[in-house]
Amino acid sequence: MEFINQSLVLLLLGVLAGLVGGFFLRKRFVEGHQANIQSQGKQIVETAIVEAEQIKKEALIQSKEEAYKQKQIAEEEIRAEKNDLKEELLLLDRKKDQLKKEWTTLDRRQGDMDKRFTELQQHEQEVIEKNNEIDILIGKQRYELEKISGVSQSEAKKLLMESMESEARMDAAKRLARIENEMKMEADRKGKNILALAISRYAGDYVADKTVSMVPLPNDEMKGRIIGREGRNIRAIEAATGIDIIIDDTPEAVILSGFNPVRREIARLALLQLINDGRIHPARIEEVVAKVTKELEVVIREAGEQATFDVGAHGVHVDLINILGRLKYRTSYGQNVLQHSLEVAFLCGIMAAELGIDVKMAKRAGLLHDIGKAVDHEVEGSHAIIGRDLAKKYGEPEEVVYAIGAHHEDQPPQSVLDILVQSADALSGARPGARKEMLQSYVKRLEDLEGIASSFEGVDKCYAIQAGRDLRIIVDSQKVNDSETTLLSQDIAKAIEEKLTYPGQIRVTVIRETRAVGYAK
Repeated sequence: MEFINQSLVLLLLGVLAGLVGGFFLRKRFVEGHQANIQSQGKQIVETAIVEAEQIKKEALIQSKEEAYKQKQIAEEEIRAEKNDLKEELLLLDRKKDQLKKEWTTLDRRQGDMDKRFTELQQHEQEVIEKNNEIDILIGKQRYELEKISGVSQSEAKKLLMESMESEARMDAAKRLARIENEMKMEADRKGKNILALAISRYAGDYVADKTVSMVPLPNDEMKGRIIGREGRNIRAIEAATGIDIIIDDTPEAVILSGFNPVRREIARLALLQLINDGRIHPARIEEVVAKVTKELEVVIREAGEQATFDVGAHGVHVDLINILGRLKYRTSYGQNVLQHSLEVAFLCGIMAAELGIDVKMAKRAGLLHDIGKAVDHEVEGSHAIIGRDLAKKYGEPEEVVYAIGAHHEDQPPQSVLDILVQSADALSGARPGARKEMLQSYVKRLEDLEGIASSFEGVDKCYAIQAGRDLRIIVDSQKVNDSETTLLSQDIAKAIEEKLTYPGQIRVTVIRETRAVGYAK
């Protein structure tokens, strides 16, 4: 045990001695290493200082070289700027000299202008004085002229204006007559060719139907049955149809009176059926009238559809077709209006083809031009304006609408189509046999024509010939000269258009005769 303790002590002493020895050895090693590091650092610092000095010297040399170069560049730029400045100074000196010369010239011109302005003022004053003297002289001369002639200045102006106006009117009348004659010759030639072609191509037979307003009876006893007990049958017929029934001394006939042609036709057909049937009483009358009304509506619609089909007018509104069909029972001066409309449509189409305008549009306008006559007994106004409004309401083209309104010049024509419809309407209504007129109204129209012509100054005699379609006027050669005859014919034609209503057109011819008489002694 004691031995073990001694061994441990020795071991501990050995370890301790080793630690102390190692510590001193390590310290010596560290000190040697530090000395080595310090010597190396000192060497590195010395080397760095030497290199820094070298770099500093090189940088200094480079900066001196760069500064020298910049100095040379700056000196060159300064020399160039100095040269530029010298040139600009020289240029400014030249301009300054030039401006001095110009200024001297302007001063001289200003002096000349002032001198001329003074001379102009003096001249102007002289002109004003001379004008005043001239005005005084003119006034004196006017006074002397008025004193000599006995006519004042205003009266002389009036006489001069009247003389110039008369000369201008005479000259205008002569030129108008010449131009009108030339245009008439050309227009007559072309118009005759077109109308002749249209008439020759429209070769269909035409019979002017008229609405029958008289119903034949099998015997006079039927009048009593139509009247009925206490007049109940005739009152029932009039109430159901809206047509007045006139029973007079006319043998075996009754007369239907009413403005509505469709209602008059309904009354005629219903009365014929009642007469054939023999059963005439209020209930039967209402039944027959209702049946005839439906049948006639179908006939009217078919007539309108047939007319549009014959003309080739597609897309016409249904209501407008029904109104067109009603023209089958409408007459004008004995001429059936639906047949007249078809004839106008065909004539418009033929003439439109010759003139090179839209044929379909012309036919459509011709067919619908008298559509207003179907309702003119129900609506106030001219049938042309009524027809125009109806066509516009049912969506007809604007050209057709305007042509309908202008075919009697209720509105001024604006296109060839308007004139075409006017011409075709006049041609259809004015041809021989197309229309007839009551004797009283015919004679009255002739008297009115002659009365209008006689109201103009210078008219000696006038005659209405050719059934009132040609008015021949003989003027006094002492009051109307050759140039004034043209103006007189136009004035009379315009007066006839404003004061009279007539079918077709009227030609006004003014005749002036000059007689020269000499005596041999």
